[in-house]
Amino acid sequence: MKIIVGLGNPGEKYLKTRHNFGFMVADKFAQQFDTKITQKKFQSFFCKMAVGPEEIILLKPQTFMNLSGVAVREVVNMYKCALQDFMIICDDLDLPLGKIRVRREGGSGGHRGLESIASCLGNTGFPRIKMGIGRPSVGSPSDYVLSVFSKEEEPVVTEALVKACQALSIWISEGIETCMNKFNQHIFK
Repeated sequence: MKIIVGLGNPGEKYLKTRHNFGFMVADKFAQQFDTKITQKKFQSFFCKMAVGPEEIILLKPQTFMNLSGVAVREVVNMYKCALQDFMIICDDLDLPLGKIRVRREGGSGGHRGLESIASCLGNTGFPRIKMGIGRPSVGSPSDYVLSVFSKEEEPVVTEALVKACQALSIWISEGIETCMNKFNQHIFK
């Protein structure tokens, strides 16, 4: 079993914001398997599905970003999942828009959702896919992450969603090393 957690904020107000890139990836991945993330449990929306022989749980915490760890801890405790068998998907200010980076583990980089998960699990040794949103040239990062993608950015966002779903498929079938080798090349080009 593998658990995939897309991070974001609940509610219509945040639906298409940069901070909800994780939710967008989770929804896109579920859609590829004709599934929707609509069941309620673990202070989240979730679904179970199969990808090849692997059972997958897709989770979208509804606790708001800064408390994501509470929901993640519930699902990890329920399924007794090893840290290497779950994947967090989140936005990243330090990557250019549309670039993705797969990490085996690491710090939060100031991302409050990752901080919450690390705090609740007492560990930073979990894989993650970071979705580049770029940094604002003016204004505060906190306002920027809660802004929606512009019309001009939408094609880049669509392509990034496809790449992230491909990365999830590779991670599920071939493991984290292969996934990192395939998707971390040329991050800043």
